[in-house]
Amino acid sequence: MGVGTSAERRNENSRDEERTGGRKRSGCWIRLCVPPSSSRSKVDNALSCGAPARASEGEAKNDVTQDQPVRQIVPCGTATSNAEKSSPSTIVADGLKVAFQLRKFTYSELKYATRNFRPECLLGEGGFGRVYKGWIEDSGAAPVRPGTRLTVAVKTLNHDGHQGHKEWVAEVNFLGNLQHPNLVKLIGYCIEDNQRQLVYEFMPRGSLEHHLFRKSVPLPWSIRMKIALGAARGLAFLHEEAERPVIYRDFKTSNVLLDADYNAKLSDFGLARDGPEGDKTHVSTRVMGTYGYAAPEYVMTGHLTSKSDVYSFGVVLLELMTGRRSMDKNRPVGEHNLVEWARPLLKQKQGFHSLMDPKLGGNISMKGAQKVTQLARYCLSKDPKNRPLMSQVVEVLKPLPNLNDMASSSSLYQSLQAQRAGRLAYPSGSQSMKPHCSFAWNGQQAARSLSCGPHGHASPYRPQASPYRQSPRSSAAK
Repeated sequence: MGVGTSAERRNENSRDEERTGGRKRSGCWIRLCVPPSSSRSKVDNALSCGAPARASEGEAKNDVTQDQPVRQIVPCGTATSNAEKSSPSTIVADGLKVAFQLRKFTYSELKYATRNFRPECLLGEGGFGRVYKGWIEDSGAAPVRPGTRLTVAVKTLNHDGHQGHKEWVAEVNFLGNLQHPNLVKLIGYCIEDNQRQLVYEFMPRGSLEHHLFRKSVPLPWSIRMKIALGAARGLAFLHEEAERPVIYRDFKTSNVLLDADYNAKLSDFGLARDGPEGDKTHVSTRVMGTYGYAAPEYVMTGHLTSKSDVYSFGVVLLELMTGRRSMDKNRPVGEHNLVEWARPLLKQKQGFHSLMDPKLGGNISMKGAQKVTQLARYCLSKDPKNRPLMSQVVEVLKPLPNLNDMASSSSLYQSLQAQRAGRLAYPSGSQSMKPHCSFAWNGQQAARSLSCGPHGHASPYRPQASPYRQSPRSSAAK
């Protein structure tokens, strides 16, 4: 590791001594000479389970329409501006601005904390590299015996992978300087020679994606609503409460992690961008993200706003309601894209019955299901101005985890279940067995493209008088 002036070297030595001997930290700056990496892609699931490999930077902008995520490296100047304002005492190193509350680890310390990165400690693997379980001191960097003191997740950069130093820097700059109960806590980092590691709080229940789509036991309705509320609070903080607005840009189930009590926390800030301020209405970027979650106006124009995150939140709401993935090629034709399949049902008065995850049976709140269906409809509006602010989403979701008006005791639910059972008993489509309700059970209405051009069909789902259109925030938050 290269060093700057002699004064800088003395200051670095004092910090190293502070880490081991408890000496008081200094407030000066240190310049580290770090060789950048050319690798440029995204880790899908940071702390819990594995993920598909990311597409390379060489893939074109239109690749967002393929069934795979695409990434862009966040420019250091943009990614760090929020950190500059929120934490004035930082270390500058090749675009890296590290808050002093972060712990600095050596590679040997992390190697010992994870038992030499042994397979038994492996939590998962993604585009960034592998994530290991480790144990460290409560307030220091020294490793301890397994099962004692503080349990952490150590994410280590794979130099043969798709994510490189610049994206590692972006993760430190955002998570290291933004603190909220619904954001995963970044505890520390290691930058030593060509080693790059990040140390996070350990999230024992893994990702929302794992619970929704991989576990055989379904998440109860109240837990799903609790997770939605926590994730909404995290986004509301980024958009409206942080010193400068932040656009998360990669909100999806695999990036929502859960603690022991199913409190949701946002992870993986490699795609995050500082939001527009002042008279600016958007941030212009190359289109990057995960297909199935990206807002249509962002896909078409590259104009990124906080309302792009609101759209992604609407997609995750649908996943929570239906138990379906945002994109699933294994489903019948017309049902591959969750949003396109669900749109006709979202505008039906009783359409939420067909949207509910069948694994839940009747164990859902009738009032809650109606509310969250309406909320998803507004979040997924094709006109960003009709989408709510995340603070408004939080207010709608607050009472939903505690509602107990179960659908199983509803006569309407029982009637609809009987109709559905009758239809399944007559697959030929006998007229005598067709349901008399106004919405389609099979969801096979003509799908509309999320990225249709100006000559496409006008959206029938845009409300005439959206309760969210009159925004209390300035245009910078839209």
